[in-house]
Amino acid sequence: MPFSIINTITSWFLKKRIHQIELFKKYPIEVQNEVLMSLIKNAENTELGKKYHFNNIRDYKTFSKNIPVSNYEDFFKYIKRSIEGEKNIFWNSEIKWYAQSSGTTNSKSKFIPVSKESLEDCHYKAGKDVLCLYINNNENSNLFSGKSLRLGGSKKILNDGKKYFGDLSAILIDNLPIWAEMMSTPNNEISLMDKWDEKLDAVISSTINENVTSLAGVPSWMLIMINKVLKERKVNQVKEIWKNLEVYFHGGVDFKPYKNQFKKILGNNVLYYEIYNASEGFFAIQDRNDKNDMLLMLDYGIYFEFQEYSSDGTKNDEIINLSKVKLDTNYAIIISTNAGLWRYKIGDTVKFTSLSPFRIKITGRTKSFINAFGEELIIENAEKAINKALLKHNSTMIEYTVAPSFINKNKTGFHEWLIEFEIKPNDISSFKKDLDMNLQKLNTDYKAKRFKNITMDELKITVAKKNIFYDWLKQNNKLGGQNKVPRLSNDRKIINELLKIN
Repeated sequence: MPFSIINTITSWFLKKRIHQIELFKKYPIEVQNEVLMSLIKNAENTELGKKYHFNNIRDYKTFSKNIPVSNYEDFFKYIKRSIEGEKNIFWNSEIKWYAQSSGTTNSKSKFIPVSKESLEDCHYKAGKDVLCLYINNNENSNLFSGKSLRLGGSKKILNDGKKYFGDLSAILIDNLPIWAEMMSTPNNEISLMDKWDEKLDAVISSTINENVTSLAGVPSWMLIMINKVLKERKVNQVKEIWKNLEVYFHGGVDFKPYKNQFKKILGNNVLYYEIYNASEGFFAIQDRNDKNDMLLMLDYGIYFEFQEYSSDGTKNDEIINLSKVKLDTNYAIIISTNAGLWRYKIGDTVKFTSLSPFRIKITGRTKSFINAFGEELIIENAEKAINKALLKHNSTMIEYTVAPSFINKNKTGFHEWLIEFEIKPNDISSFKKDLDMNLQKLNTDYKAKRFKNITMDELKITVAKKNIFYDWLKQNNKLGGQNKVPRLSNDRKIINELLKIN
C-alpha cells in the first residue's frame, strides 16, 4: 500500500479519538469520578482492597478517608511481595513488568509495577493520543509516510525469567502493538540493547537511510545521537539526512536549555511536542503547537490528587482533587492507577496554567531542591535563572548540576554550579553575576540569604570539560534510557564525583 494512502487512513483513524478528548475536557470532574470508581471496583477483592474497605467507598470523600497517602518507601513492601510472585495484593491482574527508575534525586533503583491495563489503557492509548493531537493541529502532516525514530532504554530479566524489569521505554518497546512497531525505527532488537555505545552505533546505522518523519526520546540522549549522525555524515542539519522530519516528541527533562541547540541542527520547520510520561503512568500531552504547557489526560485509568507544596515541605496539609486546584500554585502530584498504586506520591511538582481545560507545566521534583542555608532553591528557580542568563549571553549548555559549598570557620557558604557549555559565554564573570541576580529575583529566600554575603556568598561557576556528564553516567552504568544527572543536590556527593574527572 502506498505511504500516502497509509498516511491518510491512519490520520483519519486517530482523529476519531478527538471527540472523546473533547468530552473529558468538557466534563473533567465527572470523568475523573468514573475513573476512581472503576479503579476501586477492580481492586476491591485485592489484599489492599479488603484492608481499606474498597467495597464501602462510594465517593471521593470516603476514598480519601479510607486510604492513606504513600510514597515509594511505604509501598515497596507490597511491590517486593509482588516481584516474589504473590498475586492480588494491590491490583487484580498479574503484574509481570516493573519499570526500573533511579529517579532524579536518588541513586537507588525503584521498581514500579506495570499492569497489562496500564500498558494498554494508559501508555499505548497515550501514544496514539500524542499522534492524534499532533495530526489534529497539523492538517497537512505527512507523519505516517515515514517512521518515528525512537531512542529508548534497555531490558533486564528478573530471577525466575517470568518477571521483567527495565526502563519504562524498554518495557513499552518490548510490548509494542504491531501497528506501532511497523511505524518505528530501529527494530526492537536494537532498541533493547543494553550497552549504550554499541546501541548508539546500531541505531545510527539502521536508521540513517530510513524516511524518518519524527523523533521521540529524552533530549540529552537524542542530542548525543543526532550530533554523532551529523559528524559521521559531515553535514550541519538533520534535514540533509532526514528531509521529511517534521516533529520531535520529547520529555523527561526541562527542554528550554536544549531548544536552541535542537533548532540549530533540526532547522526552523520542525515542531516540538512535550509529553509527560513517567514510570508510574502517562499524565499529560502538549495539545497545541508552540505552547509550553500540556493537557492533563483524564481517562487513562489514573485518578489525580494534589497537595500544595513548597521546597521545604507542604504549605497545606489538605489533599485535594481536580475540583479544587488553583492556577499558578505549586502542587505535588498524588496518583491512584490501574497498576495498583494507591494515593501514591510520585515526587513531581506541577502548576496549572489553565483550569478549562486542565493544563499543566512541570515545575520540578519534591526532592530536587537545595536548602543548605535556608535558601529553599527549587528546580523551577534554577531552570528559569540559567535559561535567562544563557539567552542574554548568547550561550548554550549541555548539562549542569548544583551543590552547596558549606559554611565553615573561614568562609561563607555558596552554591557551586558545574556547567558543561556547548557555547561558552564570552565573559564567565558577567554570566555568573547575571545568574546569581536572576536567582535573587526569582527566590526571595535566596535573596535574603545573599544579603551582604552574610549567610551565602555569590555562587561559583566551574566550567566542565566536554562530555563530563556523559562520562560520569557511563562510569555509573546509567547511559541511555531515562537516567538523568541530578541538577540540584543538598550534599556534594555527586558534584565531588564529577569534579574528580573534570
